[in-house]
Amino acid sequence: MDSTWITVLDDGRICPEVGAWTEQKHRLVSFYTKLFASGMKYKWNKRVYVELYAGAGHSRIRDTAKLIAGSPLLALTVADPFDKYIFCEEDPEKFDALQLRAKKAAPTATIKYIPGDCNKRTKEILEEIPTGSKDNTVLSLCFADPFDISLKFETLKALSVRYVDFVVLLALYSDANRAYKR
Repeated sequence: MDSTWITVLDDGRICPEVGAWTEQKHRLVSFYTKLFASGMKYKWNKRVYVELYAGAGHSRIRDTAKLIAGSPLLALTVADPFDKYIFCEEDPEKFDALQLRAKKAAPTATIKYIPGDCNKRTKEILEEIPTGSKDNTVLSLCFADPFDISLKFETLKALSVRYVDFVVLLALYSDANRAYKR
C-alpha cells in the first residue's frame, strides 16, 4: 500500500487547515519514513516511530475541500510497519480525533498515545521507548513538526539517550513573521 495516497473522507471530526505545500511535505516525510522502516527492518530487533506533534491525523488544504492524511497515519500504513508507535498531541480535540483515525487506519498496530505538551512529557515518551540491549536492539525515528517554534532543544536532548534518528521541521520564518505581525 502506498501510504502517501490514503483516501481521506470527512468523518466530521476536527480537520485543521494547512497550506497547499503540506501535501508535498507529507510525501517527502512519508518517503523517508518508508526508507527508514524498510531499511532498518533486519538491522534492529525493534523499530519505534515517535511523533511529538501528532495532530488530528487528517488535514484540510486551505481554501479547498481536499482532505489529506497526516504524518501519523502515513507512518502507520508503511509496508514494513514499526513495532511500536508513540503519538504525543497537546490539543484534546485533535488527540481524540487522532486516536479514532489511527485505530481505523491500523487496527492491529501497537500505539501509545501521550496527551499534552511534548516538552513537558519527555519522561513519559522515554518510558514508552524500549531501552534495548546488545541482544535486543531498538532504533526509533522521531518526527517533530510543530506549527510554531515551541519545540525545545532540551526535549530532543532528553530523547537522545536512546538510539533515535530525528526528523525535525521548524517553521522559523513563518512563525517569526506571524509573531511579528501580532
